[in-house]
Formats: sequence, structure tokens, C-alpha cells
Amino acid sequence: MTRHYLTRRSFLLTSAALAAVLPRPARAADEGAPDPKEVGAVVDKAVAFLKARQGSDGSFSGKVPGQGPGITALVAAALLRNGVAADDPLVAKALGYLESKVQKDGGVYDTMLANYVTSVALLAFSEANAGGKYDTLLKNATKFLKSLQYDDSLVEDKDPRYGGVGYEGSKKGRPDLSNSQLFLDALLAAGVPKSDPAVRRVLRFMSRCQNLPGETNDQAFAKKTSDDDRGGFVYNPAEAGDEKSPRRTAEGGLRSEGGMTYAGLKSFLYAGVSKDDPRVKAAVGWIRRHYTLDENPNMGQAGLYYYYHTFAKAMTAYGEDPFADADGKKHPWRRELAAAIKKRQRPDGSWTNEKRDQYGEGNPDLATAFALLALSYCRPAKR
Repeated sequence: MTRHYLTRRSFLLTSAALAAVLPRPARAADEGAPDPKEVGAVVDKAVAFLKARQGSDGSFSGKVPGQGPGITALVAAALLRNGVAADDPLVAKALGYLESKVQKDGGVYDTMLANYVTSVALLAFSEANAGGKYDTLLKNATKFLKSLQYDDSLVEDKDPRYGGVGYEGSKKGRPDLSNSQLFLDALLAAGVPKSDPAVRRVLRFMSRCQNLPGETNDQAFAKKTSDDDRGGFVYNPAEAGDEKSPRRTAEGGLRSEGGMTYAGLKSFLYAGVSKDDPRVKAAVGWIRRHYTLDENPNMGQAGLYYYYHTFAKAMTAYGEDPFADADGKKHPWRRELAAAIKKRQRPDGSWTNEKRDQYGEGNPDLATAFALLALSYCRPAKR
């Protein structure tokens, strides 16, 4: 069986498309990076846990209605990004299970969550696409994803849903930032150019998810943003009209959230938005004011491992290491993130969010996948 433990080479990104927008690893002596041996031990324990959890059909959480394909895709991507080979039985069986979920329309899903599952499956297949093995699958899945977007055939640009994507796509329900950022990641990983209309449209939606009133966000809630929330991102702009929403502020605005802000920032950077763009500057300003790895800012422990994942991707894309918070304190964020994840690992090698199972992170398969994905970005900074 292929050796799966973490080495310096294991940190290299296998997706050529995303490699173009992420920093390359530098020498392991970088003081901002965690000890590779320590991270390797953490990963070893997690891989051993996942081996014992995999179903006979190759799935993870396959017996939980609606969860098997999505969680399996996240686990597969996490393993691949941490050095487990695509032909390792653990990964190969997971990919085989996902292939069994490919539909005639090109999507990769079972009975629900068409956009979410197809997006994360596409990320996994992109990581495993050596020699173009999955080129046809990726092409068909990309076409399917584009069909789910709120585009010009469905709504006008002035509609706040324009450019967004939800769990099931434009045919069912409202779009949100979480699904839209996964949609964008998937398109870029599959090689869709940054100039593609679908990419430009989703950036329009994401701009309307940012607490930054002005030319890029014309929504009423943005004008009611507090100084503390300014620059951060919200989950769903439509919630501003719901007085019962826990995300709505007393003034009628929407609260910025940690996981969403990092998701928005990395999406802009992945899509080629300049660091000098006001949206990027505002997002980074919010992050400097709310830098923490103890919780998901403004969400407490809810979605903590999802937060770690978007944190890692955004920080890598932004490329400031160490990262200075609003008080000027410099954080070797890779080392801090690895330490935060390590201390939360359970004796059996897994992670779980026992305190807040609001977003499914009480399922150790899901939480472990997010933790491993985050760890895969804890490599030395580019010089």
C-alpha cells in the first residue's frame, strides 16, 4: 500500500488549476511553518481513523441519508491533498463510489444537494486527475454546475440572487455564499478561466454578500452595516428581510461571519481580483480585527472546522506570513492553525464538534475531512 504519511512533498497541490493561484512551498526551515513530523503524526492518526470508517462501498457516512456522496468527496480530497495516492485503496474506493453517483446530466450527486455534492466531488476528481483520467467527467460536471447558477436567463443583474448558487441550484431555493464559493472553487479547479461569464457572475453575487456599501453592493442591508461588521461577509443577503433571522442586526443589517469572510476573500483572490481592490482591502481589514483560531468569529464554535478550512485557503491565497492583526501582533498562522487543530484531535485520530453540531460537524467523518483539508495548507510560506 502506498505510504500515506505527511512529507514535505505531500504538501504539493495536485490540481494544476488551483496551483496557479496558491503559493508554492518554500524550505521546511521556515519558522512560520509547523514541524512536518508533528503534522505527519496527526495526519497518520486521522488516516487510520478514516480507514476504519470507510464503508464496503467506498463511502463515508454512506448510511446517513443524503450525506454519503458529499462527505465522501471531502474525505477523498483531504486524503489526496495530504499525500495519499489516488491508487491507494482508501482513496480509490472512495473515488469509485463517487463515480457511481455520476448522473446523466453530468452532475455527481444522489438524491439531493446537487450543487454542493457536485462541487466537492469535482474538487476531489481534480486532485486525482493524473494523466487526464477524469477529463470527461470534469467537463460534464462543469457544464452541469453552470446550469445551476442564477444567470441572465433567470433573473436580471439587479436581483440579489444574480450569479449565486444554492444547495440544489437555481431551480430550487435561494443561493448563499457557502454554496457559491464551493461552486467557484470547483469551476476553477476544473480549469474554467477566470474570465468565464459564470465566474464573473458569481463574483457579482459574492460582492453583494459583503458588508461594504457602495458600487459593488447595492443592497439596503449593506447601508446599515456597523463599523465592526464592515468588510466582512454574510451567509445569505436575503436574510436581511427576515426579522426572525439570528444573523440580522437590530439596525436591519446582517452580521459578518468568520467562515464566510475567509470564503469571500479567497474567492476574490482565486478569481484574480487584485489585493488593491477595495473589496479585498475591506475583507482583510475585518480579518485583522477578528483574527482568532479559538472560534469561528461571530459564530462561536458553530462551523469551527469549516472555518479552519476557509481560513487556511484564504490565508494561503493572500500570502502574508506572518499575518499582522489590527493591534500589530504578528501571527505565524500556519503554525498556529496546526496547533489549534492538533489539540482538538481525539485519541482515535478524529475530530468532532460536540459542542455545536449545527452544521453537521458532530459527524466525525465531516469534521475530520475539514481538519485534514485545513492541515494541507500548513506548509512553509512562499519567499
